[in-house]
Amino acid sequence: MKTRNPDAKRVRERNLSSEPESMQKYSDEVRERIAKKAYELYEQRGRQAERDLEDWLKAEELVRKEMNDTRE
Repeated sequence: MKTRNPDAKRVRERNLSSEPESMQKYSDEVRERIAKKAYELYEQRGRQAERDLEDWLKAEELVRKEMNDTRE
């Protein structure tokens, strides 16, 4: 007999999300800011493809820095 793990369903549901887990901690407003910044970086590089993750991570870093600077 197989024992059911009630947390297993939640883990599966989390893994099926279209966003990386790290992004789920941000509000919609912050995600929008990161997306805009990532697009700016993409355009600054001359719209080179295949570097979207790099752009996103750099944008995330820049937005978090901006947010921390405004808190101080």
